[in-house]
Amino acid sequence: MLEFQNVSFQYAQYEQVMMKELSFCVENGEFVSIIGASGCGKSTIFRLINGLEKPQKGEILIDGKPIQQIKQYSAFMPQKDLLFPWKNIEKNICLPMELQKVPKKEQQQKCYEVLKEVGLLEYAKKYPKELSGGMKQRISFARTLLAGAEMLLLDEPFSALDFLTRVDMQEWLLKQWLHFHKTILFITHDVEEAIFLSKYIFVIQERPFSHMTKIEVPLPPDRKREDLKKQNIVELKEQLIEKLRQ
Repeated sequence: MLEFQNVSFQYAQYEQVMMKELSFCVENGEFVSIIGASGCGKSTIFRLINGLEKPQKGEILIDGKPIQQIKQYSAFMPQKDLLFPWKNIEKNICLPMELQKVPKKEQQQKCYEVLKEVGLLEYAKKYPKELSGGMKQRISFARTLLAGAEMLLLDEPFSALDFLTRVDMQEWLLKQWLHFHKTILFITHDVEEAIFLSKYIFVIQERPFSHMTKIEVPLPPDRKREDLKKQNIVELKEQLIEKLRQ
């Protein structure tokens, strides 16, 4: 679904190149995590996919077409929920559809459908200040879903949550992926989180980087928390930590 072909990029304010002739691909419906040290270029990959930055060299394709030729191919969910505090949950969720000029009746129907899926239908008329951190992230995810894109870019969406809430949200996100069958690219600093959620993990080990090490997680899609205790998964976690240290 997504393909980088020999992409090179450098921020104008820095002398050092960020990435050099990077090539990789992500298949339709996959859950892929990207891990690496702070400042290595993880978020830059998202900015390039979104078209917020343009590569100096190479091409980025979606279903074989350059991203410049298509619209609404990806939706972005950042670390903060970015919900408007003066809008209730229903209006926050309907915002992407409002921008796309979807009829109001259809907006409401889709909003209630997705709120039911994420387990927050009764909060439609509430305001963000009335919700917990985990609830706000679920609302943010629901809004991202209704942007109409088949590929979701999630940039450390659970990093600000406490440990137990983060664990709950990881399990919840896995269920949403299995239900909606979206292609998800997920940035995280948490190796265990990457293992629990992903089919594949891309590891960035150098800067500038010209490749990412691709590692398959040997777990079924409907995995459980206790799977993280398996010997091969514990060994995988240590291998990934060692790669990051290198």
